Amino acid sequence: MKTAISIPDDLLKEAEEIAKEQNFSRSALFTIALREYLERIKSQRILYALNKAYSELEPQEEIALRQRGKKHYATKILKERY
Repeated sequence: MKTAISIPDDLLKEAEEIAKEQNFSRSALFTIALREYLERIKSQRILYALNKAYSELEPQEEIALRQRGKKHYATKILKERY
């Protein structure tokens, strides 16, 4: 799809130089750059969601369940012979 966008002259000049160095067309360079930018935004959103999820306090029942599991596991290990 063709589209018209406004880009500052200095940025366009730099992009053209890089495209020429890398043997890309301007369109290919802008496509690559936009894809990478969009992927970075997606990654930031995922990271934000994970940080939010893990920053919430763990419910008491989960803490108690984890502690019981540790005790059970420790008891089993101590009974085994090596």
